Amino acid sequence: MIESLQSLIAQTGPRLKLRWITPEPASARLLRTEAPGSTRQSLIGSLNCIHPNRLQVIGNAELIYLAQLGRTAFGETVQKLFSDHPAAVIFSDGIEPEAAFREAAEQTRTPLIGSSLGDEELINHLRYFLTHALAERRTVHGVFIEVLGMGVLLVGDPAVGKSELALDLISRGHRLIADDAPRFARIAPETLEGTCPEALRDFLEVRGLGILNIRAMFGEGAVVRSKTLNLIIDLQPLDQQQLECIDRLSGSLSVRNILGVAVPKITMPVAPGRNLAILVEAAVRHQILRIRGYDAGVDFVDRQARAISIDRPDPPRTPS
Repeated sequence: MIESLQSLIAQTGPRLKLRWITPEPASARLLRTEAPGSTRQSLIGSLNCIHPNRLQVIGNAELIYLAQLGRTAFGETVQKLFSDHPAAVIFSDGIEPEAAFREAAEQTRTPLIGSSLGDEELINHLRYFLTHALAERRTVHGVFIEVLGMGVLLVGDPAVGKSELALDLISRGHRLIADDAPRFARIAPETLEGTCPEALRDFLEVRGLGILNIRAMFGEGAVVRSKTLNLIIDLQPLDQQQLECIDRLSGSLSVRNILGVAVPKITMPVAPGRNLAILVEAAVRHQILRIRGYDAGVDFVDRQARAISIDRPDPPRTPS
């Protein structure tokens, strides 16, 4: 788990050519703090003293800007940079920091890090890495599967048939992501990415058959490591009264909130004789159409309204 500056350097240092300019801190240097507003603070970016980043990057462009400020303004800017207590200041493009930066770093106990990569390349790589490494996460009980390119989470009570349905879908060419404990990370304001814990990867438990290795049974194409969550299907054994409460036009579409993201949810009745695999495929196709702006229920109502207006045209107006 990436939580400290030291672990970040250990994991990305060789690839991004990161090195310690000042000695590595003895205690963990957290990338996020408990300070108010820190969760809204950008993790990494170019030199910014108005909205300071946790990791401030200084490249050639920043050095040119600082050199044009004059001695007094230069010193004030450097002091402001370090007084905001960033997790570290990173010098890109192989830059060796001058004495003013080293003195301010020593006074505030701020680590200095160097890299031979350009600032844009360095920021892009680290931003992508940190977005995934530090994303909020939650484990949800269910089976996460890719259907027609959409990430679908099958949920429901134990023994309702989630794994059997997943196996049926896999046999129809769809792909397994995670069984029992898929883990979701919020990687963007409205985006959840689901993955499988390493110990459970490729496995699916089916009652009566035990643990199945989907990769070994169906091949490499039957599994996928991660997918964006697009739809939740809640399998529920509903009685007749509950079935009659479902809207005949819009169905049982609702939403479920996971990590602050509203995910479309469909409650799918489970009953003997229902081909749930076909129904899941139809639900996914229907959701794809909704995303594209088409709703069959609205189209149906409009078509009926047009038919009624043709059968019963407006009466002619009488002259006044």
